[in-house]
Amino acid sequence: MENKKALAAVWQFVKFGMVGAVNTILSYVIYNFCYYALNSGVHIANITGFVITVFIAYLLQSRFVFRQDENAEKRVWWKVLLKTYVSYSFTGLFLTELLIWLWINVIDLGQYLGGVCEWLSGFGITFDQYDLAASLVPLMNLVVTIPLNFVINKFWAYRQRKPGAPDKEPRDS
Repeated sequence: MENKKALAAVWQFVKFGMVGAVNTILSYVIYNFCYYALNSGVHIANITGFVITVFIAYLLQSRFVFRQDENAEKRVWWKVLLKTYVSYSFTGLFLTELLIWLWINVIDLGQYLGGVCEWLSGFGITFDQYDLAASLVPLMNLVVTIPLNFVINKFWAYRQRKPGAPDKEPRDS
């Protein structure tokens, strides 16, 4: 039984990752469409992609990842949607900016990438070590933000209480 639960949890995380991959690609397409076709600035393009893809994440996650448990309290769709926007705003805006600052300004990742840049130049790929750091940091951040997004969404945004379950654990007096 525990193996079945563990497998279900892993499968749920995989589905979450697939929704995330679709949304990442879609966000990139929307960003480029807004920036190049509509001549919007980078911030408008980014915000537009964010707003649209978080809504799509909500729809896909509700349907395929965090399905409604019919034996639990019914979710209120707009509360889940609002919590989804809040959770992705925290990780996608605040946390990623903090991590970028840490990688670039505190750790100074670029100082460690000179050898990688030299190796890449052997293949005709030229990068300044600090530009390479700027390109790698968003990918490195995914190691932190994907699992955190999963946990926040599973246990907060899409959480359902069983009927009769207390909202919080009772305190010992």
